[in-house]
Amino acid sequence: MSAHKYELMLIADPELDERGLKKLVDQFLTVVTDGKGSVEDTDIWGRRKLAYEIDGNLEGNYAVVNYTAEPAVSDELDRQLNLNEQIIRTKILRKDAK
Repeated sequence: MSAHKYELMLIADPELDERGLKKLVDQFLTVVTDGKGSVEDTDIWGRRKLAYEIDGNLEGNYAVVNYTAEPAVSDELDRQLNLNEQIIRTKILRKDAK
């Protein structure tokens, strides 16, 4: 198996402050680093208005992360993100797919 480049976009609880959001994102990125992957870039966008209501929220805290990892590590990251109640929505895209 070889590592691939991914982009993760997540929307977290709008009640989190920027430090709380960064801590939450960093907590999940340990899944990547523990799985021998690497995190290239973390971009915290902060609180934004949602295009439509999700779980009663009209706003959310956005973060975008570029990382490289094995597919199994990315799957585990996705699984853990979906279990966390502070995460409203996630999307993981494989960047190097042809």
